[in-house]
Amino acid sequence: MKDIVRMATGLPGAVIITTIIFLLLASVIARHQDVELTDDISIQINVLRQLEDRTTQRMEDFQRPVLDQPPPPPPVVTDPSFRPSMAVTMGAMPDMGAADLDIGTGFNPDRDAQPLVRIPPEYPGRCFQGARPLETVVVEFDVTPEGTVINPRVVETTSTCFNRAAMRAVERWRYQPRIVNEVAQPRFGVRTAIDFALE
Repeated sequence: MKDIVRMATGLPGAVIITTIIFLLLASVIARHQDVELTDDISIQINVLRQLEDRTTQRMEDFQRPVLDQPPPPPPVVTDPSFRPSMAVTMGAMPDMGAADLDIGTGFNPDRDAQPLVRIPPEYPGRCFQGARPLETVVVEFDVTPEGTVINPRVVETTSTCFNRAAMRAVERWRYQPRIVNEVAQPRFGVRTAIDFALE
């Protein structure tokens, strides 16, 4: 609507100003029709650059610089193969006969449940009012031999408004199961603290 009003008021004004300028220019041209340009002044502009031929310095005129001292001679090498000396002295090995040690293989197949996927919880929109800058919910749950989370429960919380969001997030987590004697076992009582921070 503003554009239509602006055009309706601006268009007649533009026509009037254009007509006045046209009439002024027509009157100026009508007064000065008798002026003739009689002087024919032509200007020559050369845009090509003239290159000057310069004589190049001849090789006969070139003189090598004179050194104050001659360079030192190269080092003398007596070994033609250029290999460094490989002489190594070995120390005596300690006597371990009296000690009966079992150092094992260093590989222990048993392990506790390890997190694989931890999806962070969504900040509940209904908890914005009255929330502190940092709210914490401590959740305890069990991990099945397949690595899924079951039986989540809230142990501690700073605000009950965040409990449901924490439980939903924990239910989507995945773990490597607990391994005992190369067999996957359930893991009970895993605790974790989930923080909700205002940005």
